[in-house]
Amino acid sequence: MDTERPSPRYATIDIWDPLEILDGMIEGQFAAVSAVREARFQLERAGLSLAAHLNEAGRLVYAGAGTSGRLAVQDGVELPPTFNWPQDRLLLLIAGGDDALLRSVEGAEDDIERAVRSVRQNEIGAKDAVIAVSASGTTPFTLACMREAKAHGALTIGVANNRNAPILTEADYPIFLDSGAEPIAGSTRMKAGTAQRIALSMLSSLLMIRLGRVHEGLMIDVQPVNKKLTRRSEEMLLRLSGRSLEEVGQALQTANGSVKLAVLLLRGCDPERASALLAMTDGKLRAALELLDRPGSDAA
Repeated sequence: MDTERPSPRYATIDIWDPLEILDGMIEGQFAAVSAVREARFQLERAGLSLAAHLNEAGRLVYAGAGTSGRLAVQDGVELPPTFNWPQDRLLLLIAGGDDALLRSVEGAEDDIERAVRSVRQNEIGAKDAVIAVSASGTTPFTLACMREAKAHGALTIGVANNRNAPILTEADYPIFLDSGAEPIAGSTRMKAGTAQRIALSMLSSLLMIRLGRVHEGLMIDVQPVNKKLTRRSEEMLLRLSGRSLEEVGQALQTANGSVKLAVLLLRGCDPERASALLAMTDGKLRAALELLDRPGSDAA
């Protein structure tokens, strides 16, 4: 496997000057970015399928072990605060459980029984979509999660850094990240990890954009759960409405923190009609505004 083989390029890295070591590792990071770019068409297909699959219901499930598992969890946990993705529609399966987020759990990545049990206990099925992440593409826990979920009808996306790995050949939508050999052989937290981190971020961001959770480049579904996010919500409304800070603050309060709803309120909608418009357009603010602005519309 490319991710495990020693690279002639880095064979003497231990005797390089410190700056040469850093330059060599930075070079590897650029290679990781290039690998993601080469996979952009695979990412596009997977993202569009995810959006169609999860448009109305179902859970987004991440599965992985070790570094790949922690990267998957990192991507997943950002979705509720950033895009207001429902917590009950997010499931994170990592080998070794929560303990593996802070330390290595020996043998966890080989625990096929736990993987199968996790899928069955969480009743993963046809409405759900699973993103399985593994540098080698052969990790037993991750592969078992994907196989069991697929057997129950779930949509499966496989992310791996070795060509023709089982996670890629068996997934509905494979994403091959050709990051190559690592500067330190087998240390996939480096190039492979960077490629995975970028790919997961791109995939989930594309999904959220397609589901209408981004408007004019703004995280329009963000929830103002602290002072920073409240200020960000107000700034978005100031930009989108052109109204005063006082008006924006009042609309945001009436909308219970929903920026989308507040935009429509500032356009003259009452709360009930604004909510109805968003319901009619699957939560897509742009489409709701188009309905509102349609000649002869009684939306306001």
